Amino acid sequence: MTTPDADGLLAEQLLRLSRRLHRIQKRHLVPMGITPAQSRLLRTLVHYETPPRMADLAQRLEVVPRAVTSLVDGLEASDLVRRVPDPTNRRVIRIELTDAGRKALKELRGARRAAAEDILAPLDAAQREQLGGLLNALFDVPDVRSC
Repeated sequence: MTTPDADGLLAEQLLRLSRRLHRIQKRHLVPMGITPAQSRLLRTLVHYETPPRMADLAQRLEVVPRAVTSLVDGLEASDLVRRVPDPTNRRVIRIELTDAGRKALKELRGARRAAAEDILAPLDAAQREQLGGLLNALFDVPDVRSC
């Protein structure tokens, strides 16, 4: 049985791990000129059969639409995505990957694997499997409590 202090310690450890993972991931992305948030948006784009609207991306990423606009602006400046008109509604703009964006996604996969290896290096295969199971158990719990 856990005590409130033990639960608080676990929460703090998870936050520290999250920050460490973010730092390691960022270190692997810097040479590519991509931020972790831009990486996440690029990875999200591949889950759509047709180019999504910015509102769709904001909802999927669980951010405000303005945040998506800023991310798309940066990725568009790097020629990784482009804004395209919706074929059925000229008021709607959709976001699609460019060829350079698809190439960047392949590089991102390698960077993510390297970052994961950095963070998981102290664990053996059995510990990694156990950690994966524990994390899945935490993710599968619906968020029903309010602050």
